Amino acid sequence: MAISLSVNQVSKAYRSGGQSLTVLHDINFEIEEASTAAIIGPSGSGKTTLLGLCAGLDRVTTGSIVLNGIVLDKLTEDERAGVRNRHVGFVFQNFQLLPTLTALENIMVPLELRGERNGKAKALSLLDKVGLADRGHHYPLQLSGGEQQRISIARAFSNSPKILFADEPTGNLDADTSEHIERLLFALNEDTGTTLVLVTHDPELAARTQRVIRMKGGAILSDTPTQTGNS
Repeated sequence: MAISLSVNQVSKAYRSGGQSLTVLHDINFEIEEASTAAIIGPSGSGKTTLLGLCAGLDRVTTGSIVLNGIVLDKLTEDERAGVRNRHVGFVFQNFQLLPTLTALENIMVPLELRGERNGKAKALSLLDKVGLADRGHHYPLQLSGGEQQRISIARAFSNSPKILFADEPTGNLDADTSEHIERLLFALNEDTGTTLVLVTHDPELAARTQRVIRMKGGAILSDTPTQTGNS
């Protein structure tokens, strides 16, 4: 199986008050194509920082990250943005939809940025896939939290990403809505062969992935396969 994401001896430090603060220490792991993995750990353990580095949103201090065969470390900000646009999807806890655009228009934004033809037809198909074909003309404030997250997922899959990063995708949702969102994420992972990497506080969600990477204090505490996978 090909490797979708390779993280090699990665550390990340920030300057704070004239001092260097190291938030990630010597992180190493590989994730196979089309697989599912969860990164878990207490607040402040470095999960979201690691996710941002893996997605090319920030640059490592030391080490190397290879995403879909592309070494991110030496790329400029614009080049990393290009890699994200071609290869990466994002789902966030707070949805990050544009409030002045309708649901359909929010999904169309990445397609238009890529200059894709038939963007509207693809966006309509994605709306249907997440069960919101009749809500395309609604604005985010007219949608429930669960509906907004489903729009966010449709937008994330609009560029047919090789890898999807989801940061606490059910963190702001009730239990029933969370269950629906989880099923949708795993179904799309299976249907499209997209690698799925989740950051979550939810042990039940983590257990549905094929592998759990547990962090503490900016380091990996354990990296183990799950028994259930995405059942």
